[in-house]
Amino acid sequence: MSDLVETSWPRPGLAVVTLTDLQTPNHNVTWRAIGELADALEAARTGGARATVLASGRAGAWLNHAHLGDLRAMMSGEPPAGDATGWFRAPRELSETDVVSIAAISGDTSGGGCELGWACDLRIAEAGVRFSQPEVIMGLGTGIGGAARLRRLIGRTATAEMILTGLPMSAERLHALGGVNLVVAKGKALETAVAWGARLAALPPAAVAGLKRMLVEGEDLSLPEALANDQRIAQTLFASPDGLSLMRTIQARYDEGQSLAEVLWEDPPAP
Repeated sequence: MSDLVETSWPRPGLAVVTLTDLQTPNHNVTWRAIGELADALEAARTGGARATVLASGRAGAWLNHAHLGDLRAMMSGEPPAGDATGWFRAPRELSETDVVSIAAISGDTSGGGCELGWACDLRIAEAGVRFSQPEVIMGLGTGIGGAARLRRLIGRTATAEMILTGLPMSAERLHALGGVNLVVAKGKALETAVAWGARLAALPPAAVAGLKRMLVEGEDLSLPEALANDQRIAQTLFASPDGLSLMRTIQARYDEGQSLAEVLWEDPPAP
């Protein structure tokens, strides 16, 4: 049982994984914390989560950059204070195709904390939250996606501004650039993320996983290759039991005179 990471299940298929470290001054992520966070994300996924919300239990702060004492000790050859591989396992868990990951960003975030957010599929941030990749100010580099993942989200120009100056960018500007899905009022990030997660957990699991595979696998393919990969995945979904059953149900409702909005958005059929 971890005293840093808690997992709750608001509904079947939806896990909320919350990191709360009251010992670090700015909610900097220690080696112990990142190892336990990676373990919790894996346990949620293998335990049946189809959507996972990553949250902070520290008021006024989300996840911030790596604990510099731990990082310096590791690079100096001193015994690690925790599982450093968590820095690579946690983003990998957030990218797994059988779960959709949602970052509920409730406070300022920086460095490795930001990078965990970039690894998520969806990001909901509260108004006024600031994001920063301050590694350059500390003479360091972005280690788990602050350049590579962020560039894919907001483009080279805006990423260059963030990583080369180290200065913060607001949630509102990141939303305009495509790095944040939604900006919500203070105190509403977790509530909104849970609502999104509940919707995702209720959707046909194979379809959600297949569409995430299209997103993840297509990033490293040329357009013709990505289109071919999308078609291979789609064909398996067309022929799946859920696909066949839902096509029949939805077409019948259309034939009864129901509108697209009624059938798909207001009262969608259960898989």
